[in-house]
Amino acid sequence: MTITSVIMAGGKGERFWPKSRTNLPKQFLNISGNKSMIQQSIARLEKMMDISQIFVVTNELYAELIKAQIPHLPPENIIIEPIGRNTAPCIGLASILIEERFPDSTMIVIPSDHIIENEEGFIKILKTAVEVAQENSNLVTLGIQPTYPETGYGYIESTNQVQQINELDVHKVNKFVEKPDLETAQSYLESGNFFWNSGIFVWKTGTIRSYIKSLMPEMHDILETMKAVLDSEDRDSAIRAEFIKMPDQSIDYGIMEKVDNIYVIPCVFGWDDVGSWTALERISDLDDNGNVIKGNILNLDTKRCIIESNGKLIATLGIEDLIIVDTEDVTLICTKDKAQEVKLLLKELRMQKLEQYL
Repeated sequence: MTITSVIMAGGKGERFWPKSRTNLPKQFLNISGNKSMIQQSIARLEKMMDISQIFVVTNELYAELIKAQIPHLPPENIIIEPIGRNTAPCIGLASILIEERFPDSTMIVIPSDHIIENEEGFIKILKTAVEVAQENSNLVTLGIQPTYPETGYGYIESTNQVQQINELDVHKVNKFVEKPDLETAQSYLESGNFFWNSGIFVWKTGTIRSYIKSLMPEMHDILETMKAVLDSEDRDSAIRAEFIKMPDQSIDYGIMEKVDNIYVIPCVFGWDDVGSWTALERISDLDDNGNVIKGNILNLDTKRCIIESNGKLIATLGIEDLIIVDTEDVTLICTKDKAQEVKLLLKELRMQKLEQYL
């Protein structure tokens, strides 16, 4: 059975503003290392499959960026969403286009903007997930072993049903849960059977299509209409016309929270979704005062700050727990505890019709 992968690359990375912009979002930036995050994602998957089996779902704004950053990716493997409709429509569209090329394949779904340090361990887990997915039409997800009570992630609760495959524990899933408050997140951490939801899934294309049919019938009907036009000359415009009818729904809510045969593989491979600026503290070297410093910085009596310069000298004195990011046209200054709320600034920019800064 052929293994394929779908990289979801349509996000705007708004919590990483002002470095992440509408025309150059987070997944196309070099956050860690000398490659962009999507280039790193492609390179990891190429250790497991040929580039012809890797698909990228994105929107029209980023199609040319993908071609420029990943020139060896076949153009037909770039799947264009005419409008953002969350992960369920994204995965549904990818599934019918992959079925057309690789019938009955096993499909890995992965975000484009994650950092994974132990790539060898990651590939081993993915191969095991593929084995589990190919048995009895199972759905498989990768759960990240939590190291602190994170409130910005959804969680996966496992049951006591555990089997070992390739020296890895594979747990039956009890349920998916939404982002918790701090007290609840602490209880999840202490329980030992909750994992961060990585957003990485593995299943057979036929399996996920079957669940879409039974649990998301409206979306199934739209996908069937799309399948009927795949051989027509105007397939692209026909798919576009149908896609905008899709419900705006996540695969977690639409499918994963409602079915029983889901398995989670606990993972420890140096994962981070780089969801906001504070992630840099986890993936970067810190100076003696716990600062993340990048660029032309002069700092005195500065502690636990994240400071990035675009070339201009940034001088700091006597500050703590701040984020300072300077770009060509915007300087962001905020406290670290507000890092998850950077999107509020973008909302205000839109209200004030200052779209040039987005």
